[in-house]
This record gives sequence, C-alpha cells and structure tokens, in this order.
Amino acid sequence: MKAVGYRQSLPITDGQSLLDLQLPEPKPGARDLLVQVKAISVNPVDAKVRMRSAPAEGETKVLGWDASGVVIETGTEVTLFRPGDEVWYAGSIMRPGSNAELQLVDERIVGRKPGSLDFAQAAALPLTSITAWELLFERLQVPSGKANSDNSLLIVGAAGGVGSILTQLASRLTGLRVVGTASRPETTEWVRELGAHAVIDHSRPLSEELRRIGTDSVSHVASLTRTDLHFTEIIKALAPQGRFALIDDPGPIDVAQLKQKSLSLHWELMFTRSMFETADMIAQHRLLCEMAALVDAGIIRTTVAEHFGAINAENLRRAHQLIESGRSRGKIVLEGF
Repeated sequence: MKAVGYRQSLPITDGQSLLDLQLPEPKPGARDLLVQVKAISVNPVDAKVRMRSAPAEGETKVLGWDASGVVIETGTEVTLFRPGDEVWYAGSIMRPGSNAELQLVDERIVGRKPGSLDFAQAAALPLTSITAWELLFERLQVPSGKANSDNSLLIVGAAGGVGSILTQLASRLTGLRVVGTASRPETTEWVRELGAHAVIDHSRPLSEELRRIGTDSVSHVASLTRTDLHFTEIIKALAPQGRFALIDDPGPIDVAQLKQKSLSLHWELMFTRSMFETADMIAQHRLLCEMAALVDAGIIRTTVAEHFGAINAENLRRAHQLIESGRSRGKIVLEGF
C-alpha cells in the first residue's frame, strides 16, 4: 500500500523529512477495523511527533491522526461496524497513522461519518472535535443546555483547529458567553463567524483586552496555544474558583499562582483513552456519532480552511510547514492517493 512516513527526525524543509513509501497491507486484530483512507487532515501533533519521536534504526513511522474512509474488513469481535460503512476517527498515537491507503483502528474510537459531508470535509473534524468536547464537557465540566448562565469562557487561540470547534460547541450547546482570541483581521472574522460573542487580541495583555470589552473576569479558560506566554494574564483574567484547561505543552509554569483564587487546572489529551485502553474508551465512539448528528443537523460546521490536494510527501511537507508557522486557520486537509 502507498503511505507517507519518515525515518529520521528532520526539519520539514529537508526533502527527506517525509517520504513516499510502499508498505505491507495490515491485518485487523479482534476489535479492529481495516479502513480504506479517503481523506486526512493535519494537526500540530503530526509535526511534534515527527520532530520528537525518531524511528528506530531501519524502521519507518507513519504519522496522521485524523481520517475519514470506508471499512473494508473487520476483526472477529467487531460489533459496531461492517464492511462498506463510511467512518471518521482520530486514531491512536500508539499505532501507525492515517497517512496511508489502509489503516487499522479500534472500533471503540471510531464514529459514523456525517452523511452531509464529503470525505475531505469530514476528515477535518475528528481529533479537534474529541479534544474540544472532552475539554468543555468533561475537564471543565460545563453543563450542556442554553439555560441562563452568568458564566463565561475565554478561548485562547480560538482560530485554530481545536478552537474552531470549541467556539462552536460552547456558543451553540451551552449558556456560556464565549470570548475568543485572535490577532489578525482574517482570524478575528473567522472566530466571529463560528459564534464567539466577542473577540480580543492575544498579542496584547488578556486582562486589558477583556476590560476593553467590558469584562472584568471569566469563569472558565481554555488555553490552546502558548500557555506559558499567557499564563500570568490567564490567572488575572479568571474569577475566583474558576476553571483553567489547557492542551499544549508549555514551558515551566508556576502553579502556585492558582492557589489564592482556588483555581483548578485541567489537562486534556484526546489520546488518553486509547493509549491506556480505559474502561470508558467507547465514549469516543459515542462522542463522534453525536458530533456527526450535530453536523448533519447544521448545528456544527466543518472547519476546513485549506485543501492541499492528494496525500503524498510533497503536499504533507507543505501542510507541516504551515502548521509549524503558527499561522494556520482552521484545518488543512488532503484527499486520495
């Protein structure tokens, strides 16, 4: 089968950083689906793993943690899907990725693809949807429903992949007042379109920007990027007994600053359930099926911003470069081999 992978951790400008490969076709285990990958999207984790996790000598690693495709074979214990089903998923960081014609994925972390989206539109959503959903409803414990609420959510980095979904979920499924951050006219407009009630500039002090829009403090913060840079301002912005969640990998942060306000800190990693095969691993199957229903109902929209063409090493290098620049908006998708 065709695939794109790497043998060394190299800068993305190096022509050997990602390679077109021919690999053996995988065989499903008991709870596995064998999926013919139709489309993928690229996330910051792709670039991080490429640079931080070099394959052993003589081995090749295939990246990719977002895909949509068609089930072509199932394992002996599979009960949720059958061949011919159209699916979407984010996979497991412990297994070969979606940058391949065929991929194995445990059925418990797979959902049915939204019928209203094509494969490329669907591939933009799984990883960011799982991350945003778990962060909002499980880590921050925000209740769903539009009941009147005095609470508010500040999303730092609202124009990125996770931010684009989190803004929609929070503004459309909860009673929170949603304040997103962006720093350029095009990203500011993007965040407004996705449903943010207000947008502030994260290149300026967050507490000052909140006061500019008449907000003294927020009850919840989701920090999606550059947490170490914004940490002190986030503490200032949070109300006493507020909740603070993050997804990035910041440098050292002084958590003692949380004590005076009795703030709680929550980390979100959507790979935790599949990495440890937790007892509630199937929650991601249910979550993705619920997201598909929200998409088909027109409540949540795809966050595709760029289509980079076919799945090959050249196009994936371009996608990684844009991700690493920190200037991407929404999601980058690639489709077909």
